[in-house]
Amino acid sequence: MVRTYNSYLRIDELLGLQTPASDGPEHDEMLFIIIHQVYELWFKQVLHEAELLRHSLTLGDAPQAHSAFKRILTIFKTLVAQVDVLETMTPVSFNSFRYRLDSASGFQSFQFRLFEYVLGHRRPEVLQWMPEGGEEMRRLLEERNRPSLYASFLRFLSLNAYPIPADVLERDPALPPAEDERVQKILVQVYREDPAGREICERMVDLDEGLQEWRYRHVKMVQRTIGMKTGTGGSAGSEYLRSTLFKPLFPDLWTIRTSL
Repeated sequence: MVRTYNSYLRIDELLGLQTPASDGPEHDEMLFIIIHQVYELWFKQVLHEAELLRHSLTLGDAPQAHSAFKRILTIFKTLVAQVDVLETMTPVSFNSFRYRLDSASGFQSFQFRLFEYVLGHRRPEVLQWMPEGGEEMRRLLEERNRPSLYASFLRFLSLNAYPIPADVLERDPALPPAEDERVQKILVQVYREDPAGREICERMVDLDEGLQEWRYRHVKMVQRTIGMKTGTGGSAGSEYLRSTLFKPLFPDLWTIRTSL
């Protein structure tokens, strides 16, 4: 069988995946579905790149790590830009089909939660949003027991002769990154004496900041669309989303700014 553009990309199947639930259907429901499906496709690619990044850092492969960082950060700029498209939908048009979403909520985005776990943001409450005993639950539990991206970053520094304490390297992977003054002293040294190592540190900060930027745009979009209403699926809506802002994933890399 000769592959064509259509058959290779499975275009017919792809274009058949948009199935509005509203009667009519309501015009803007198509946009809502497509935007969120595209988000999920980008999340899939981000997870693919994050696996390469984690592997590269663990091996001390700086060139490959930089390449993976660049792609992930570029994708996140695209994710932020997509909010502009979603904001062309008015509150009235969203409310015309919102009630049809039933219990569906962005809280249930397994791939985004998995990406948070990969970075080290391993909140146990995330598991309650996943089907009990399902594949999503299994993969999150599996990821919780693997070294996070931040742990791989510390391993990278260790491979480059920086004395990261053994208890830090061997920390329970299920726990989120915690501030450590010993690590901070090493990071200050990296920034002052090691331009190549400093660039890896800065890409970690870029990634942290990129995720925070996406959260902020998401919060403002939700506020613009539903105000202070309860979110879909009974979530806390914009109130919860606001609580996630300005909480760095890699606190040591931010704390040292006052010492440089």
